[in-house]
Parts: sequence; structure tokens; C-alpha cells
Amino acid sequence: MSPSLAATRLDALMAETEGSPRVLVGMIDGPVDVTHPDLAGAPISSVGTGTGAACRVSGSEACHHGTFVAGILAARRGGQAPAICPGCPLRVRPIFCEAATIDACPVVTADELAQAVAECVDAGVKVLNMSLGLTSSTLADAPALREALGYAAGRGVLLVAAAGNGGGIGPVPLFRHPAVLPVAACDAAGRPLPTSNLGVGVGRGGLLAPGTLRSTVPGGGYRQMSGTSAAAALVSGAAALLWSLHPGAPAAALRSALLRPGTRRGSIVPPLLDVAQSRAALAAAHPQRIAR
Repeated sequence: MSPSLAATRLDALMAETEGSPRVLVGMIDGPVDVTHPDLAGAPISSVGTGTGAACRVSGSEACHHGTFVAGILAARRGGQAPAICPGCPLRVRPIFCEAATIDACPVVTADELAQAVAECVDAGVKVLNMSLGLTSSTLADAPALREALGYAAGRGVLLVAAAGNGGGIGPVPLFRHPAVLPVAACDAAGRPLPTSNLGVGVGRGGLLAPGTLRSTVPGGGYRQMSGTSAAAALVSGAAALLWSLHPGAPAAALRSALLRPGTRRGSIVPPLLDVAQSRAALAAAHPQRIAR
């Protein structure tokens, strides 16, 4: 395991479990190259749009991004990708355009994201990873999205979202919803990446996680990428493993454990993900567990 991942103390949990098939992980992102050797045969399927989870344009940025995030979560163990929870079925909801250049794609709207969230919830996901960036102006007034996030919270879904890579400091409307756990990105030493968005909402209700990871890309290869998309997927994967071992815990308890109860929060920079501390907090509140 890389030093950056070891800093989160995720290694012991990964050694104990690959995740439970009862914990479905949702991913609102690009489509996935399901023919990649590290992803072939993985329990990956699509929800919603009817276009399927697989990439149609392998050279598109959407395919690259979706395949990279999928490798963090669902790749086979022993490869070059983090492969945090390959035992948890991955439900992909493609939302990004697959044009050859990102400039040819329309901006994802708040209403489109709201629909994607609702479809993932209806598909039964327990952890929903949103490694995507939407502009603040797009989300300035989004009642449909607020309603969808509330619907997800009411159905017991843990919502994890990338804080974004604009290097900004300030409020991001998506994170005003109390159900969303925002994730900022840091380097191997735990210092926030210069490109990671930060703010009061992120500092008070979010986490910091390593944002420079190596994972799968279309065509069978690997690439190192940096950003909050990678960091958010790391938190989602950790959540899925914790929930696999403590299936009786409600989403609120899992979220509370991840946020490290008792940790002082007085900064725009949130505390670093510490899986061992979160696991101890969750076990104390919900000792029932299963082994895999």
C-alpha cells in the first residue's frame, strides 16, 4: 500500500475484508471500461439512463475519469489500483458526456444530478460517491437537487462528494445539505493540495483524504491522477468496508464515525480520514459485525 493510503490506516481494514455483496456502492461519474483486466468480471452494472455502465468512446475524458474512479473502488486486489472494496457491487450512473473533447460536452446541471441521485437511491445503493465538479452558479438555486439529497438521506444513503479542484475558499452550495460529506484532497504528508477547494462547510462537515493515486484507465493501463475525485472515492470505499463489517449501523452512525467524533474542527481544512479511529467509534456504538 502506498504511503499516502497507509496514512489513513486503511490497510488493516482492507486486509480483513473486500466488502460485502449486501453493500451496494453507487458512482455518479463517467462510464467505465469494464474490459480492463482489473475490472473484468467485477460486479459492475449501470442504473438509470439505459446506456449501460460501459464506455462507448474509450478515448473520452468521461471514460477515463469513470474508469479511474471505478479502479479505486472495485478493481481486483493485487493490481496497481487501490481496489478498496471489490466485494461490494458497483452501480454506475453515467452522467458525463462521452465526446472526444471535454469542450464539446454540455455542463452537467443540478436537475440532471438530482435525477441521477434519485435513480441510484431507487437502485438500492448504500454509499453514493459523487466525484464530480459542478460550478457554484449551476447550483445556486437547485430545489430539485436539495429534494433528491433529502430523499437519499431519508432512505439511509451515505452521500460522499468531491469538494472540487478550483483551489477556492468559500461556500459550495452542494455542501450546504447536511447529508453530504464533502472530501478535500491532500498530499502524502496530509497537506491540502493547492487545487483542492476548502471552506467552512468542508472544514466543519467533511474530511481530508489523499488525492494523488494511481488507478485504472481505459485500454488496460494505469495512470496517476490528483484531485478531490480520487480523495472522495477513497472515503466512499472506506465507508463501504466499515458498513460491510457493521451492517446494522444506520447511515448517521457511519457518517458520525467517519467524521471522527471528538475531533476539534475550527478550520476550513477538515481532519484527515483515519479509518482505525472511525472503526473504533463505529464498533463502540454498533458492535454487531459480520466477517468475510
